[in-house]
Amino acid sequence: MHPTKTTENRRDQILREAARLFAERGFHGVGVDEIGAAVGISGPGLYRHFAGKDAMLAELLVGISGRLLTAGKARVAEATDPAGALDALVRGHIDFALDDRPLITLHDRELDRLRDSDRKLVRQLQRQYVEQWVEVVRQVRPAAPEPQVRAAVHAVFGLLNSTPHLGAHSGLPGRDDTAALLRRLALAALTALDSMDDRRVTY
Repeated sequence: MHPTKTTENRRDQILREAARLFAERGFHGVGVDEIGAAVGISGPGLYRHFAGKDAMLAELLVGISGRLLTAGKARVAEATDPAGALDALVRGHIDFALDDRPLITLHDRELDRLRDSDRKLVRQLQRQYVEQWVEVVRQVRPAAPEPQVRAAVHAVFGLLNSTPHLGAHSGLPGRDDTAALLRRLALAALTALDSMDDRRVTY
Protein backbone atom coordinates (compact mmCIF):
# COMPACT_ATOMS: atom_id res chain seq x y z
CA MET A 1 0.00 0.00 0.00
CA HIS A 2 1.32 3.42 -0.93
CA PRO A 3 1.37 6.10 1.79
CA THR A 4 -1.44 8.63 1.60
CA LYS A 5 -0.75 12.24 0.85
CA THR A 6 -1.67 13.12 4.45
CA THR A 7 0.90 10.65 5.75
CA GLU A 8 3.54 12.02 3.40
CA ASN A 9 2.81 15.59 4.46
CA ARG A 10 3.00 14.70 8.16
CA ARG A 11 6.33 12.94 7.62
CA ASP A 12 7.65 16.03 5.86
CA GLN A 13 6.47 18.20 8.75
CA ILE A 14 8.17 15.97 11.28
CA LEU A 15 11.42 15.96 9.32
CA ARG A 16 11.38 19.73 8.86
CA GLU A 17 10.88 20.38 12.57
CA ALA A 18 13.36 17.69 13.58
CA ALA A 19 15.99 19.30 11.32
CA ARG A 20 15.33 22.72 12.82
CA LEU A 21 15.50 21.48 16.41
CA PHE A 22 18.55 19.27 15.85
CA ALA A 23 20.38 22.18 14.21
CA GLU A 24 19.46 24.58 17.00
CA ARG A 25 20.16 22.37 20.02
CA GLY A 26 22.06 19.33 18.81
CA PHE A 27 20.83 15.79 18.25
CA HIS A 28 21.08 14.78 21.91
CA GLY A 29 19.58 18.06 23.09
CA VAL A 30 16.18 17.33 21.54
CA GLY A 31 13.64 14.79 22.75
CA VAL A 32 11.00 12.95 20.77
CA ASP A 33 8.30 14.72 22.78
CA GLU A 34 9.62 18.12 21.67
CA ILE A 35 9.58 17.13 18.01
CA GLY A 36 6.05 15.84 18.43
CA ALA A 37 4.93 19.04 20.11
CA ALA A 38 6.36 21.07 17.21
CA VAL A 39 4.04 19.28 14.76
CA GLY A 40 1.07 18.96 17.09
CA ILE A 41 1.19 15.26 17.90
CA SER A 42 2.28 13.28 20.95
CA GLY A 43 5.85 12.08 21.17
CA PRO A 44 4.80 8.41 21.04
CA GLY A 45 2.72 9.27 17.97
CA LEU A 46 5.95 9.91 16.08
CA TYR A 47 6.71 6.21 16.19
CA ARG A 48 3.92 5.62 13.67
CA HIS A 49 6.11 7.47 11.18
CA PHE A 50 9.71 6.85 12.34
CA ALA A 51 11.43 4.25 14.47
CA GLY A 52 13.13 7.02 16.44
CA LYS A 53 15.43 10.02 16.26
CA ASP A 54 18.18 8.01 14.58
CA ALA A 55 15.82 7.15 11.74
CA MET A 56 14.85 10.80 11.34
CA LEU A 57 18.47 11.90 11.17
CA ALA A 58 19.29 9.21 8.61
CA GLU A 59 16.35 10.15 6.41
CA LEU A 60 17.29 13.83 6.59
CA LEU A 61 20.94 13.39 5.63
CA VAL A 62 20.57 10.55 3.13
CA GLY A 63 17.49 12.25 1.70
CA ILE A 64 19.06 15.62 0.99
CA SER A 65 22.14 14.02 -0.58
CA GLY A 66 19.92 12.01 -2.89
CA ARG A 67 17.73 14.99 -3.78
CA LEU A 68 20.70 17.18 -4.65
CA LEU A 69 22.07 14.50 -6.96
CA THR A 70 18.73 13.80 -8.63
CA ALA A 71 17.91 17.49 -9.08
CA GLY A 72 21.40 18.14 -10.43
CA LYS A 73 21.02 15.43 -13.06
CA ALA A 74 17.70 16.90 -14.14
CA ARG A 75 19.11 20.42 -14.38
CA VAL A 76 22.06 19.28 -16.48
CA ALA A 77 19.79 17.24 -18.76
CA GLU A 78 17.54 20.24 -19.35
CA ALA A 79 20.40 22.65 -20.15
CA THR A 80 21.18 23.49 -23.75
CA ASP A 81 24.94 23.91 -23.29
CA PRO A 82 27.64 23.39 -20.64
CA ALA A 83 27.54 27.01 -19.45
CA GLY A 84 23.79 26.73 -18.94
CA ALA A 85 24.25 23.44 -17.11
CA LEU A 86 26.81 25.01 -14.76
CA ASP A 87 24.57 27.97 -14.06
CA ALA A 88 21.69 25.61 -13.34
CA LEU A 89 23.81 23.59 -10.90
CA VAL A 90 24.87 26.77 -9.11
CA ARG A 91 21.30 28.04 -8.87
CA GLY A 92 20.05 24.70 -7.61
CA HIS A 93 22.67 24.49 -4.89
CA ILE A 94 21.96 28.07 -3.85
CA ASP A 95 18.28 27.19 -3.42
CA PHE A 96 19.33 24.35 -1.12
CA ALA A 97 21.82 26.50 0.77
CA LEU A 98 19.26 29.22 1.45
CA ASP A 99 16.16 27.10 2.03
CA ASP A 100 17.63 24.12 3.92
CA ARG A 101 20.23 25.71 6.16
CA PRO A 102 19.48 23.36 9.11
CA LEU A 103 20.51 20.39 6.95
CA ILE A 104 23.92 21.95 6.33
CA THR A 105 24.39 22.35 10.07
CA LEU A 106 23.22 18.79 10.66
CA HIS A 107 25.65 17.40 8.13
CA ASP A 108 28.57 19.25 9.70
CA ARG A 109 27.72 18.27 13.28
CA GLU A 110 25.87 14.98 13.20
CA LEU A 111 27.02 12.93 10.19
CA ASP A 112 29.17 10.70 12.40
CA ARG A 113 26.08 9.70 14.39
CA LEU A 114 24.67 7.79 11.44
CA ARG A 115 25.17 4.06 11.33
CA ASP A 116 27.99 3.00 9.01
CA SER A 117 25.76 1.94 6.12
CA ASP A 118 23.86 5.25 6.08
CA ARG A 119 27.03 7.29 6.41
CA LYS A 120 28.64 5.41 3.53
CA LEU A 121 25.52 6.01 1.42
CA VAL A 122 25.66 9.74 2.13
CA ARG A 123 29.33 9.82 1.12
CA GLN A 124 28.61 7.84 -2.05
CA LEU A 125 25.83 10.19 -3.10
CA GLN A 126 28.02 13.20 -2.34
CA ARG A 127 30.89 11.83 -4.45
CA GLN A 128 28.50 11.38 -7.38
CA TYR A 129 27.26 14.94 -6.92
CA VAL A 130 30.83 16.27 -6.92
CA GLU A 131 31.65 14.31 -10.07
CA GLN A 132 28.57 15.77 -11.72
CA TRP A 133 29.90 19.27 -11.08
CA VAL A 134 33.45 18.38 -12.07
CA GLU A 135 32.28 17.00 -15.41
CA VAL A 136 30.30 20.13 -16.22
CA VAL A 137 33.01 22.54 -15.08
CA ARG A 138 35.59 20.71 -17.21
CA GLN A 139 33.34 21.19 -20.23
CA VAL A 140 33.13 24.90 -19.50
CA ARG A 141 36.82 25.27 -18.56
CA PRO A 142 38.54 22.58 -20.70
CA ALA A 143 42.03 24.02 -20.21
CA ALA A 144 41.90 23.78 -16.43
CA PRO A 145 43.64 20.72 -14.94
CA GLU A 146 41.27 18.25 -13.30
CA PRO A 147 42.81 18.51 -9.79
CA GLN A 148 42.26 22.27 -9.84
CA VAL A 149 38.70 21.84 -11.11
CA ARG A 150 37.97 19.41 -8.31
CA ALA A 151 39.47 21.73 -5.72
CA ALA A 152 37.49 24.66 -7.11
CA VAL A 153 34.22 22.70 -6.95
CA HIS A 154 34.82 21.87 -3.29
CA ALA A 155 35.70 25.50 -2.61
CA VAL A 156 32.45 26.66 -4.21
CA PHE A 157 30.52 24.20 -2.06
CA GLY A 158 32.24 25.69 0.98
CA LEU A 159 31.24 29.18 -0.16
CA LEU A 160 27.61 28.32 -0.80
CA ASN A 161 27.26 26.13 2.29
CA SER A 162 28.34 29.01 4.53
CA THR A 163 24.74 30.26 4.67
CA PRO A 164 24.05 28.94 8.21
CA HIS A 165 26.60 31.51 9.41
CA LEU A 166 24.70 34.42 7.84
CA GLY A 167 22.89 35.78 10.85
CA ALA A 168 20.01 38.21 10.96
CA HIS A 169 22.45 41.07 11.61
CA SER A 170 24.78 40.28 8.71
CA GLY A 171 23.45 43.24 6.73
CA LEU A 172 22.72 41.10 3.69
CA PRO A 173 19.71 41.88 1.50
CA GLY A 174 16.62 39.69 1.07
CA ARG A 175 16.59 36.15 -0.26
CA ASP A 176 16.56 37.03 -3.97
CA ASP A 177 19.41 39.52 -3.67
CA THR A 178 21.39 37.12 -1.50
CA ALA A 179 20.88 34.35 -4.06
CA ALA A 180 22.08 36.66 -6.83
CA LEU A 181 25.17 37.59 -4.80
CA LEU A 182 26.02 33.95 -4.10
CA ARG A 183 25.60 33.13 -7.79
CA ARG A 184 27.99 35.88 -8.84
CA LEU A 185 30.55 34.78 -6.25
CA ALA A 186 30.34 31.10 -7.23
CA LEU A 187 30.64 31.74 -10.95
CA ALA A 188 33.49 34.19 -10.39
CA ALA A 189 35.36 31.58 -8.34
CA LEU A 190 35.03 29.08 -11.17
CA THR A 191 36.04 31.69 -13.76
CA ALA A 192 39.34 31.98 -11.91
CA LEU A 193 40.21 28.56 -13.33
CA ASP A 194 40.88 30.28 -16.67
CA SER A 195 44.13 31.75 -15.33
CA MET A 196 45.37 28.56 -13.66
CA ASP A 197 47.76 25.93 -14.88
CA ASP A 198 50.05 23.28 -13.40
CA ARG A 199 53.20 25.38 -13.56
CA ARG A 200 55.06 25.79 -10.28
CA VAL A 201 54.97 29.30 -8.91
CA THR A 202 58.47 30.65 -8.30
CA TYR A 203 59.60 33.73 -6.49
